[in-house]
Amino acid sequence: MKLDLLYEVDAPKPWGKSHPWGQREREQRAYKEALEQIQLADSLGFNTIWAVEHHFREGRSHCPAPEVLLGALSVLTENIRMGFGVTLTPFGFTPPQRIAEKVATVDILSNGRVEWGTGRSTPMEQTAFGVDREKSRDDWKEAIEIVCGMWEEEYFEYESPRYKFPRRMVTPKPVQVPHPPCWMAATSDGSAAVAGSSGLGMLSFTIMQPMQRMADHIKSYRAAAQNPNPITGVTTNKVAAYTLVHCAETNQQATDNGVWESVGWWYQNLAQFTLDWELPHLSDEEKEATFPLLNPLMEGNIPIDTFHEADMIVVGDPDRCYEKMKHYADLGVDQLICYVQFGYHSHESVMTTIELLGKEVLPEIEKYQPAG
Repeated sequence: MKLDLLYEVDAPKPWGKSHPWGQREREQRAYKEALEQIQLADSLGFNTIWAVEHHFREGRSHCPAPEVLLGALSVLTENIRMGFGVTLTPFGFTPPQRIAEKVATVDILSNGRVEWGTGRSTPMEQTAFGVDREKSRDDWKEAIEIVCGMWEEEYFEYESPRYKFPRRMVTPKPVQVPHPPCWMAATSDGSAAVAGSSGLGMLSFTIMQPMQRMADHIKSYRAAAQNPNPITGVTTNKVAAYTLVHCAETNQQATDNGVWESVGWWYQNLAQFTLDWELPHLSDEEKEATFPLLNPLMEGNIPIDTFHEADMIVVGDPDRCYEKMKHYADLGVDQLICYVQFGYHSHESVMTTIELLGKEVLPEIEKYQPAG
C-alpha cells in the first residue's frame, strides 16, 4: 500500500481581527504551509498529493482551484503525483473544455504526473452553481467522455441533448497517453460499483462510517471491475481511501499536540455543515446510506474513542500508525490518503507527522503483505 496526502487547505476560525476578519491572513498562511509540507512529502517518497475542489466551505476547505495549487506544486516537486481530488464535472460547475485544458496543463508542468479524480459534489455547491442534481450523475459521465475525447482527438466536436461543442482543437494535450488515469469519488455500494464497471479508480473514505462499510464498498468495486465497460482510454483498477492522520514521536505527544481537539473540530464542522446545507436535500435513505454515524454528531456526541479504536482515524506514534494502516491494506486499499493538515495543528506538528510517516511508516507499509 502506498501513502498519499489530501489537502483541503483548512482555515479554522477564529481568524483574528485583521483585513477586517483575519480570513485573508489565515488562508495565506495555510497555503504557504501546505506548499512547504508537500515539498517535504515529495522528498520522502509519498505517492500522490490530492487537492480538493470545494466551494464556499468556510473553515474546513478553502481550496476551490486545485489546478492552481497543483500547477505551483508541479514546479516545486519532482516525483509526487498531482491528484485532482476531484474536479467537479457536472456541466454547471465547469465546461468540459475547461477541465480538459487545466488538467492537461498540470500534466505538462508536472511531466506526466497527474491523477484525474472526478465527482459530482453535494447539494450546497450544486445549487450555488445551478447544477441539476437529478441529472448530475448523467452529466458527470457525459463530461468525462467529452474530456477524454478532447484529449484523444486532434479536433473534437460533439452534440447531445445536454451539451454542444463545435469543431475545435482543444489545447494542450496531456503528456500521458492517451490521458491521465481517471478516478471517481464513491461513497456508497452503488457508486462503488459504478466506478468499477466504468473502469475508474475509486476514491473512498472512512469519515463517519465504519471500516466494514468501506470494506463492502471495496468488495462491490472489485466485483464490478472484473468485467468493466471503460468510459475512458485508461482502465484504473485501484482503491484509494482517505482518513485523518496525525503522527508524533509518542502517543502522549500526539495528545499534547491537541490532536483530539482537532479531530473533534473537524467532525463537528462537518456535522454542522451537513445540518445547515445538506439535510434539506437528502432523503432519509440517503442520510442513512451516506452518514451512518450522523445522528450522534448532530447531537454533539462525537464518538472520537470509537473512531480511534476502530481505526477510522489514524493517530499515534509511528508504530501505532503502522498497525492502524495495516487494517486498510488488509481491506484492499491500494493507496491510503493521509489528511494531515486539519483543525488547529501547528505547521511544525504537521511537518513532524509527514517526516515520521515518510521515514518510519512508509517504507514498512509499502512492504507489508495484506492478510489473505
